[in-house]
Amino acid sequence: MVDLGPAMNLWNSPLIYIVSLGLAGIVVWNLVPARFANARLIVQLVFFLAMSIMVLELRVVPYEPARGDETTSGAILIGLVKLLWWVHLAWALIGFVRIYVVFERKPHEARLLQDVVVGVVYTGMLLSILAFVFAVPVGTLIATSGVFAVMLGLALQNTLGDVFSGIALNLGRPYVLGNWIILNDGTEGRVVETNWRSTQLLTPAHNVIALPNSLVAKIGVTNLSGPDESHGLAVTVKMSLTKTPAIIVDTMRMVLLSCTSILQDPSPVVAITSLDAAAIEIELSFRVASLDQRIAARNEIFDLVYRHSRSVGVLLAAPLSASIAVTSPPIDGTATYQGFAAIDLIKAIPIFSALT
Repeated sequence: MVDLGPAMNLWNSPLIYIVSLGLAGIVVWNLVPARFANARLIVQLVFFLAMSIMVLELRVVPYEPARGDETTSGAILIGLVKLLWWVHLAWALIGFVRIYVVFERKPHEARLLQDVVVGVVYTGMLLSILAFVFAVPVGTLIATSGVFAVMLGLALQNTLGDVFSGIALNLGRPYVLGNWIILNDGTEGRVVETNWRSTQLLTPAHNVIALPNSLVAKIGVTNLSGPDESHGLAVTVKMSLTKTPAIIVDTMRMVLLSCTSILQDPSPVVAITSLDAAAIEIELSFRVASLDQRIAARNEIFDLVYRHSRSVGVLLAAPLSASIAVTSPPIDGTATYQGFAAIDLIKAIPIFSALT
């Protein structure tokens, strides 16, 4: 420990240089814009290392409580040195956390975790200053505050549940900003914000709903945007047995190959799911590039199913609840359409409708 006798002038003390260096570091740190995170970290490290070297040379131990035998001026200087050293240590640690977030290129997703780490660092710095600078019995303070924390925890049980669920979701990362998710209760939307208490979704109706983090963690989440934005869909159609199943399957395969709203890699699939005396049920499985194209793809698929089935003489099966009585389906090759011909299919296409 550096000796500061009563006769020593306050301004002649070597500790005054450490205090000046610490204050200069605070000023320079505040002058550097927040967007220059790398420059701020360098400033923090340079001033912290310089202070640490000077503190070691003067044998001032920041993590030891004051001895109580220094003069008033000496105690003030040593207290300021320790306080500034702990502040710069905390800022250096926080700088490393923020640099990690910048390198990860996911500042929004890591904001909650960053806030937790920053809170822990500042809490540790405050307790260290109280213990080693002001000689406050931190153990007694923690024991007293523990009773208060229990009372506060009981009063804020739901809120704390949301907070810790948010931390767990942030660490586990079942979804990130921009992902389209669907909960087990049917709620779906794109994640637009995550904070301490809730997750906000933008629904297909363009409404923003806020879901408590504890609810999201409990109910279960399906991430429709993982591992990529493409999404699988399936459309089921029922056809009458006016043609053989092989012809109907080939027709449905042509429907999928003709659709421009779906992905052709991986290849779409046509599968027969059921067959009886009245109808054949076929499932068309395909993928779209994004969830926003679901409606457009289904509409185009249904339009193409209608066009291609009519062109090869395949009828759509009547629903079981239909009031029209069908005695027996037409046999292969005998399907007829009253008032309908191949030219009608051509005229139904907008680009050909104006031609004679």
